[in-house]
Amino acid sequence: MKFVAFERAKQGTGASRRLRNTGKTPGIVYGGEGQPQLIELDHNALWHALKREAFHSTILEMEVAGKTSKVLLRDVQMHPFKQLVQHIDFQRVDARTKLHMKVPLHYKNAEESQAVKFEHCVVNHVMSELNISCLPGDLPEFIEVDLSGLKKGTSLHLNDIQLPKGVNAVTGGKKNPVLVSVVATVAEEAPAADAAAAAPAADAKAAPAKAAPAKAAGKDAKAAAPAPAKAAGKK
Repeated sequence: MKFVAFERAKQGTGASRRLRNTGKTPGIVYGGEGQPQLIELDHNALWHALKREAFHSTILEMEVAGKTSKVLLRDVQMHPFKQLVQHIDFQRVDARTKLHMKVPLHYKNAEESQAVKFEHCVVNHVMSELNISCLPGDLPEFIEVDLSGLKKGTSLHLNDIQLPKGVNAVTGGKKNPVLVSVVATVAEEAPAADAAAAAPAADAKAAPAKAAPAKAAGKDAKAAAPAPAKAAGKK
């Protein structure tokens, strides 16, 4: 991606405020062999560029005063409640120096997996981006992850995917973090719970039925026994 910036002579809170009032956004470019340079950008063009994923994760070509240099977006300061970019930072790129960047993870084919298609599970994206280290020429715009092999009760870890050539993951001490987990849906667990609850109720309902014949037999014995003894006492 290529964008145009302009040199900025004045700095300070007051100068930046006046710049924003004219539809411009103050910024700075640093790193590399050159000195830090103050710049300004058209706010509307910058606002639309920030909506594009590539603007955050790829090497950009910045033109200032007719000269083009390769830079990376490093920081964006937004207004607390207005749709306003208050300040933006870029870093110059050296082709021989490794970069540390966060790259988006693009998941695909989850609907074709056994976990979703046949076992009615839900795929939970634990990580949406990955911190990587690579040379500028090897920097990917995103990393694609195939989820077609997911099954119920499994998880997809970092070691389960293949990173692009020249790219190393920076995990911050975690050896093999989870990227995606598979969760069973509530609708699938409910029938099993209902069946388990129905079994004791059925046993309790069946228990009184077994005692019914004994109760009936007692009534028959009581009706048959006392009749001759009562007649003898009257005589």
